[in-house]
Amino acid sequence: MARLAGRRALAAVPVLTVVTLGMFAVAAASPFDPVRQYIGSDGLGASQDTLDTLRDRLAASGTFAEQWWAWLRSALTGDLGQSLTLRQPVTEVIAERAGWSLLLCGIAFLISLTLGTTLGVLAARRPGSVLDRCVSSLSYLLQAAPPFWLALLAIWLFALQLGVLPAGGLTDTGSDTVTAGSLLRHLTLPVAVLAISQLPWFVLYTRQGVLDALHEDPVRGARARGIDERTVLLGHALRSGLLPVLTLIGTRVPELITGALLVETVFSWPGMASATVRAATAADFPLLAALTVISALAVLAGNLLADLLYGLADPRVDPDQM
Repeated sequence: MARLAGRRALAAVPVLTVVTLGMFAVAAASPFDPVRQYIGSDGLGASQDTLDTLRDRLAASGTFAEQWWAWLRSALTGDLGQSLTLRQPVTEVIAERAGWSLLLCGIAFLISLTLGTTLGVLAARRPGSVLDRCVSSLSYLLQAAPPFWLALLAIWLFALQLGVLPAGGLTDTGSDTVTAGSLLRHLTLPVAVLAISQLPWFVLYTRQGVLDALHEDPVRGARARGIDERTVLLGHALRSGLLPVLTLIGTRVPELITGALLVETVFSWPGMASATVRAATAADFPLLAALTVISALAVLAGNLLADLLYGLADPRVDPDQM
């Protein structure tokens, strides 16, 4: 496992290099000028010498390869540059917002994984039953529903119609203090929407995996030996049926990040979404570069976690061959 993690860490270096270099190439081809975005309407009458001086100070001069190399050297020392839109160091921007995004994504992912696995097992236990048809149909329906649509529907129902939960934000109206109660109330809808958007995949994968495992020879042998059905289901079929779900964990990370950005935007959650949107719309390349690296690292870490869990769950898997 340690060798597998080491190989993946080495393989991440060229991946991140290509990702960041490609991002700077796209930024160079963009018609937006980060310097003019930085100074705004005040720079309409600025001279070319002033713009060139400011461009040098913002490290926005030179070819995209030169800009990328200057950014990379600074990033390796821990300096991710200055956000052009938020007017503060990129590290501070990430530090202020990453925790809220991790809280939202972490809770939603655990709920979707736990609930999806449970519903998938119950549906596979009696295929074709009313429960199986209801769970499968609802999963296919939710699979086609965009996260932002679910978020708007949740706001309309629980905030506007019923008035039981806030529509967004982090604190109550007229208060700047985050308490445990206000955090729980404001976190409920975003977590629920994000969890529901990820739920169908775990339900369907678990159902199919357990259903296939129930027809395997080891499970038939366990039943022939007189082992009770509960032990057969949870001790034999579930362990084998969860292997595809472990692989799914790594592939769902990009979708989880995308869904979190949409959900955070709709609910005005103070996470990475607002920073990402501002960086993209205002050509804030230092902030956009850091967020791109973080997203790429999250995807790589998710794939590594899935492989490690797969190797731990199935002793037949050789980590050296992965």
